[in-house]
Amino acid sequence: MRVNPEDEENIRKAGKIVNERLKKYHEQFGIDDKQDLLAMVAFDGMVEKLKAESQVQSTDQTIVNQIEDLNQLVSQVI
Repeated sequence: MRVNPEDEENIRKAGKIVNERLKKYHEQFGIDDKQDLLAMVAFDGMVEKLKAESQVQSTDQTIVNQIEDLNQLVSQVI
């Protein structure tokens, strides 16, 4: 697999995480089918991604609300 040098560290980390999860699911569920294990890992990764995106969106909205509140306060003072 060819990757850009600046992406290499993240690729290695991702590979390590995938391998750890494959092992975890194999031990936890006793599944030997690599395709099933990979599907489970992919699904788990997507759920985590969606959760993280939701948290970021919530944080972004909180920041926007705080900035709007600050703008109102500044407008009142000016």
